Amino acid sequence: MKTLGIDIGSSSVKVSLMDVRSSECMGAVTLPSSEMPIDAPQTGWAEQDPAMWWDYVCKGIVQLSQQHKMDDVAAIGITYQMHGLVCLDKNGAVLRKAIIWCDSRAVDTGARAFDAIGHEKCLSHTLNSPGNFTASKLAWVKQHEPAIFNKVYRFMLPGDYIAYKLSGAMSTTAGGLSEQILWDFKNNGKAGFIADYYGIPDTYIPEFHPALGVQAHTNEATEQLLGIKKGTPISYRAGDQPNNAFSLNVMEPGEVAATGGTSGVVYGVTDKPQADPLSRVNPFLHVNHSNSQPRLGVLLCINGAGILNAWTKRLCAPDISYDEVNQLCNSIPAGSEGLIILPFGNGAERMLENRFTGACMAGIDLNRHTRAHVLRAAQEGIAFAFRYGLDIMREMGVKPQVIRAGHANLFLSPIFRTTLATICDVNIELYNTDGALGAARGAALGAGYYKNREEAFASLKKLDTVPPDPAVKAVLEESYRQWKRELTMKLKIKL
Repeated sequence: MKTLGIDIGSSSVKVSLMDVRSSECMGAVTLPSSEMPIDAPQTGWAEQDPAMWWDYVCKGIVQLSQQHKMDDVAAIGITYQMHGLVCLDKNGAVLRKAIIWCDSRAVDTGARAFDAIGHEKCLSHTLNSPGNFTASKLAWVKQHEPAIFNKVYRFMLPGDYIAYKLSGAMSTTAGGLSEQILWDFKNNGKAGFIADYYGIPDTYIPEFHPALGVQAHTNEATEQLLGIKKGTPISYRAGDQPNNAFSLNVMEPGEVAATGGTSGVVYGVTDKPQADPLSRVNPFLHVNHSNSQPRLGVLLCINGAGILNAWTKRLCAPDISYDEVNQLCNSIPAGSEGLIILPFGNGAERMLENRFTGACMAGIDLNRHTRAHVLRAAQEGIAFAFRYGLDIMREMGVKPQVIRAGHANLFLSPIFRTTLATICDVNIELYNTDGALGAARGAALGAGYYKNREEAFASLKKLDTVPPDPAVKAVLEESYRQWKRELTMKLKIKL
């Protein structure tokens, strides 16, 4: 028996097959070979065509089918880039390109709603400001593209769209509503007052299901197109960061996960519905949440993380591999000899109160600093941003001793993971999993092929533990203080 996991990122789409008995990956395909394009018609905007995601899902499954039969796939799980907006008409046609997670156009829309509805009401019911989340993006469409808004039949998240394409059913999850800022934590249901303020008809909001459990079944069109039998359950759906935590068996209060892809994320689980008054970090329903056993994920997101690492490589070292980049970084001492990089150049940063400061370098010594310094300072700057956000989470009671991460992306870099462990004073544990495999595991658990959490994660393997390095602790702390001073000055300028 096998399950299929689908991961819809903003850079790529990955599909994986998992053997349920062993929980081992049978095969995986990542498409395209280079990063998917993100359209930016104006500064701060970011859009993608949902048809592109679906095309790569289909191509990935077809490639897997050349080695593995699809007619015995027993369940499907989906994970996806969070907070995106997909608008469909009554025939299921996409009305406009998706406004994705790093698009900043609705920041002012959300800020006005926060003031108009009232800070206390928003924070006590949704645990967040409406911010730049999905509901605010749809409100932007209503204001600026009314002809499109009036044709909307349902709006949904990227993963909901893929579930629709597989099943023909338009739905979302409770967790999906929470990441759209349409979940009322106090009343355990839809936050109708947010939709009412924005003038979003209730009929536009799809029905919702638990993240773990059968949500829909594949249709005949999917069987004809992809060979997956009609009636196969879609039994897991979660945003990429809740899914990353799930993939690492981070399910209970006090457990913490991290990821370092295009964006960087720290995600800690709690059972206490507590809001950050400044909405710098954001609570959402976790995949195993229930009314009797609340489980919330407190999410710290740094938009400018892996994208900065990739940008500096393209600029400074386009002709060498990432392994060779890491060797170059290792030739420079910790602290990058005074070179400081702020990574905040990929849209408005929630942990900076939705400011778009831009990335910058400071402390440049033209007689000393080389491309190796720039490459190392970029990785250190990203780690310092993690530390800055983790300090906010600690104020909210999330105090990790261990952070779990997949052995992928930024966590492949010894410089980055040692810097992060040292500056945050935590052990980092690395595991043999990724988003698509986590979604396949979730599908098996949601469909009942695993009896419980213990059985689902019995095969999860810890590959390595990275402890703090006391030899570089002092110099990194001093470098972080310089980094924080630069950030403080930049924020003042932007006020």
